[in-house]
Amino acid sequence: MLLNHDLSSVVKRRPFQATIHPLILVSDRSANGHIRELLRFHGLRTSLFRIKVINALVLASLEGRSIGVCGVRAYLESSSVELTLVSVREVLKRLADEGVIVFQADKSYRFTTEAWEILKPNLG
Repeated sequence: MLLNHDLSSVVKRRPFQATIHPLILVSDRSANGHIRELLRFHGLRTSLFRIKVINALVLASLEGRSIGVCGVRAYLESSSVELTLVSVREVLKRLADEGVIVFQADKSYRFTTEAWEILKPNLG
């Protein structure tokens, strides 16, 4: 049985409006190669959720803004990825534990210098 979903209700619950960056929105494996390399470098397996969380952090960094758990979750929801707040926290905590990102005093996250150096050459 097919259901007819009303798209207007989906659009209304998306408060996060990200600047469109072509690299961020591409889901092709090759476009995420730099993220895969970063994760391998830190001994982490690649997962769709980690890639999406890192994409949110990259986008915020490129726009010069800080981003916390709620901002990452809002980005994920705007990308049609459903993750609970607890799951987002767990992914961010694991990335921080492995030295990919740093938790700051204002409760936002940023890439470590080492991680940013791996990502930066591939950002355009």
